[in-house]
Amino acid sequence: MKYRQIGDVEVSAIGLGGMPMSIEGRPDEQRSVSTIHAALAAGITFFDTADAYHLHADDVGHNESLFAQAIASYGGDTSAVLVATKGGHLRPGDGSWTVNGDPEYIKEAAEASLKRLGLDAIGLYQFHRPDPTVPYADSVGAIRDLLDEGKIRMAGISNANPEQIRLSQEILGGRLVSVQNQFSPAFRSSEPELELCDELGIAFLPWSPLGGISAAGGLGEKHSAFREIAATHGVSPQQICLAWLLAKSPRIVPIPGSSRPETITDSAQAVDVELTAEEFGRLDAR
Repeated sequence: MKYRQIGDVEVSAIGLGGMPMSIEGRPDEQRSVSTIHAALAAGITFFDTADAYHLHADDVGHNESLFAQAIASYGGDTSAVLVATKGGHLRPGDGSWTVNGDPEYIKEAAEASLKRLGLDAIGLYQFHRPDPTVPYADSVGAIRDLLDEGKIRMAGISNANPEQIRLSQEILGGRLVSVQNQFSPAFRSSEPELELCDELGIAFLPWSPLGGISAAGGLGEKHSAFREIAATHGVSPQQICLAWLLAKSPRIVPIPGSSRPETITDSAQAVDVELTAEEFGRLDAR
């Protein structure tokens, strides 16, 4: 496994996004645990979750608890594992998504996440999504307070634009370590945010890097260059997609979602794919 930096922590260059294991279509618990164990066995040390990754109003934090259980039950060394979670985005239990950027709510959500993860401090805590009814500075101010209090070790933001990134860096006193935005072959509108992260030395964590739960399996059908180059290398189009992202910037740490051991094992192998300049150009062309 190859590694990259999030703040002062070295993590695997490919992470695991846990959302598919906890929302609609979630697999049985044993398969999810096996998927997380497969990720660990493949050398993955970065795991992304959120308190909103759940189905019903009575199982808030399902994915956080699942990660905590699976990591604790793994037989190997997990001392290098970094779990990132998020707060400020909610699922009332009816399939919808809402936001709450109230500073007090964010602090309460972080405390609840801390208990579910069973940690002394959350490794990386990210403000999940801006709340249009709350000043952004106030929401990020709550993240700053959590950092100052030692409840979290590193701070990040998600679904942010360049102005919000710069504001967060100012509010956090230069301690912003990550930005988690959607980015994939079909969704490239976060290029400005990626460029700013490169400029500021901040990790960029693309969510749904393979196009999302419903589209990941058909990535090669929709994007012919990924399919053709995958055939040349004898690997999956999904590996080529992740290799393309890794080649775009040394700050990128893709977090493909998975709910099967075989898919996360395949994704982890993307770190070994070496793209030529011509191949990268074909993949990167819009």
